[in-house]
Order: sequence, then C-alpha cells, then structure tokens
Amino acid sequence: MKRLLLTALPILMALAVVAALPGQQGANAPGAEAKKGAGKKGPGSQAKVLKREELDALLATPDQILIIDVRRPDEVTAVGGFPVYLSIQLSELEKSLAWIPRDRTIVTISNHAARGGRAADILAKNGFKVAGTAGAETYEAEGGKLTKIVPPPAAANANQAAK
Repeated sequence: MKRLLLTALPILMALAVVAALPGQQGANAPGAEAKKGAGKKGPGSQAKVLKREELDALLATPDQILIIDVRRPDEVTAVGGFPVYLSIQLSELEKSLAWIPRDRTIVTISNHAARGGRAADILAKNGFKVAGTAGAETYEAEGGKLTKIVPPPAAANANQAAK
C-alpha cells in the first residue's frame, strides 16, 4: 500500500497542477547518471538526448506527447518535474507497456537522460513512437522551468493510507 501511494502521489499531484494550468489537458542512485551533451545519444542508448528548445517545442503540443518520467518519486520531489507525466520506474516499464497510450509521441525523463535513454530504447523496441529523452536537471540548467512538487504533510499521508 505504501509503495502504491508513493508511486501514485506524484502522478496525482502532477495532474492537479495540469488541471490548474490554462490551456492544458487534463534503480540508480540520485546523480549517478552521466551528463550528456544535447543532441547526442544517451550512454548505451539509441535515444536522442533532446535539447531544451526541442523539448519545449514538444511540450507546446501537450495533446500530442506523453512524458514518461522514470525517476523515483523522491527524485521528482527533490529536483522537480514537468506539468504532465506518467511516473513509471525503469524496472517496471516492461510490465507497464499494455497501458501506455500508443497514440502519442513519447519523451522519457530522468535526471541526466541515462535512465531515460534506456527507457526510450525499451519503448521504441516495443513499437512506441519515441521523440527522445531528456534530463530534468540538464533541462533546468539550460533555462527550462520545472514544476516543483511539494508533498502533503506526513499526517495527511497517514490519514489517506488509513482510509
């Protein structure tokens, strides 16, 4: 139950953020990823590492893309994320393929695009249309704006778990 809450909480918070935005529709240690230059392929990956400008252009068409963030919930909370995304751990991705929409172009996200690149490769290998991968920390360092997610107080989490 606790793991389910930790996985679902960032998704629910991200959806709440999106609902408030006008015009929007509703396994590694942190920092272990190597920073990669924009436009290059991720380490051990065939996925293109997207530049901030490329990702911003994709984010401008929210009805056509799907962001899949493979970071742990604590990493999303610490670094920040994007307004709308699915939170799927890299280790759970292949088990989740059946419910990932196939009608959108996918961008995978990790801190510096290494795990995201591996996720993009898995998705592409399984027939998904993948634009590339991006690192949330790299995106922010290049001037991109991340959504900071503030978890509810611990007492609220305990009350929700009890219901």
